[in-house]
Amino acid sequence: MKIKYLLSVIAIVAITQNSFAQYAQDAVRFSTGQTGSTARIKGVGNAGTAIGGDLSSVSGNPAGLGFFTHSELSITPEYNNIKVNSSYLNSSKFDTKSTGNLNHAAFVIYQQLDRPKGSDKTKGWLSFNYGGGYSRTANFYENINYAGKNSNNSINDYYANLANDPNGSGIAVGTLSGNAYDHNLIDNYGTNANPLYKSNSLPGVNQQSIATRSGGLSALDFAFGANYSNKFYIGAGVSFVNVRFNSLSNFYEDGGISVLEGPAGSQVPVSRNYSSNFTQDQDTKGSGVSGRLGVIFKPADAFRIGAVIHTPTYYTIDDSYSESLGTTISNGSRFEDGPQNYSLTYTMRTPWKFAGGASIFIKSFGFITGDIEYVDYSSTHISSDENFNADRDDNPNIRSLYQSAVNYHLGAEARLTSFFLLRGGYGIQGKARRDGNDSDIKTVSGGMGLRFGQYYLDATYTHATGSQTVFPYEVGSASPSALLNKTLNNGYLTLGYRF
Repeated sequence: MKIKYLLSVIAIVAITQNSFAQYAQDAVRFSTGQTGSTARIKGVGNAGTAIGGDLSSVSGNPAGLGFFTHSELSITPEYNNIKVNSSYLNSSKFDTKSTGNLNHAAFVIYQQLDRPKGSDKTKGWLSFNYGGGYSRTANFYENINYAGKNSNNSINDYYANLANDPNGSGIAVGTLSGNAYDHNLIDNYGTNANPLYKSNSLPGVNQQSIATRSGGLSALDFAFGANYSNKFYIGAGVSFVNVRFNSLSNFYEDGGISVLEGPAGSQVPVSRNYSSNFTQDQDTKGSGVSGRLGVIFKPADAFRIGAVIHTPTYYTIDDSYSESLGTTISNGSRFEDGPQNYSLTYTMRTPWKFAGGASIFIKSFGFITGDIEYVDYSSTHISSDENFNADRDDNPNIRSLYQSAVNYHLGAEARLTSFFLLRGGYGIQGKARRDGNDSDIKTVSGGMGLRFGQYYLDATYTHATGSQTVFPYEVGSASPSALLNKTLNNGYLTLGYRF
């Protein structure tokens, strides 16, 4: 199969206008993960760069491990619910999906450094702490459902455009356009020497897209942090990242169609009812590695500033894709082609990410903290090899369609009693696209904490909103679009133990 054809037809419910390259979309999808953290840090808007002393430092700013004066471990399960409200051709629908996962688990081992007898125990290198853990940085779970009546065009126009593409395969056997021709969805309205393929649909078709997605980004994290004179903290870490993305989509269309019927040589066009279903199934798995280097400076007990650099993640991706087309016509004809299976292995580099933050501590009453992150999604790069030329479509699409973004996180914690704490936070994840087909993602968080000697419990609720415009198929300026308004409600519970 020609790779160009694969890139032109894949991901029908996830496609955005002017970009029909699956891998370009996946490259950015796999670059938008958020730093793994405990319920405490999620409660303050995920603004943990300059806090320190929290197990989120294992996957976030590793310099924060230098603040620990004891060993510690914790586990954070999560509950996720995502609602997608869609608007398509003046019709509205919604769908929802709920899942549960392990979001974060980590430990740190405190190692006080030996000092010469009689030396100042508050000066020089005081401790070297190391830790490890698991973090889930993105969830891809969602159900998408939109439908409406299209009086302007049909997906059959898209099949006809594929057949007319001078760089394509025409109506070759096994291609999507060839299957559409065999199903009587398109016909040649030109000559054999100069074919011109057009849709056979009559004006006004009913369309529906249903997609189910699952998977996520997760990592095994290892880090160390050191404390110098209780003023300067430095750390480094490495993450072994795993990605899994599954998408099963069906695009249904029904309406009237003009088909030729009668004896050979004297056929006439007859109007019939038809229904078709284009199914796509994508299964993507991969692994990669990334690193990070962080610092925190505490010029005074009440003030901390921090910074962390996240290297790109270097992935190896295995992608499996299949498609099928089924059609039923009211004259008794039934056609079914597929599934046709395709696979490809490729490598990918995600962007660098830079973050800085500051925290103000108000004695034992709590703190205020804020972070700013910068990431340039257009710098994502897919490598070419003998089987795949990413520089023809995907990398140019990434550079032209995506942009740099700034993420903001702000939060506060208040200690109301010796054992009860309240938290709140707000975050904005900047939009990755430059064409207006997505929005910022805004997150509001709130939580509480309980302290019982060596044990602690933290609970957090987050509410995130954002929107995305998707195009089920491409037929130029008349391409139909669906607006997806997404709402995510998540709950996190951290159980921890100090020893």
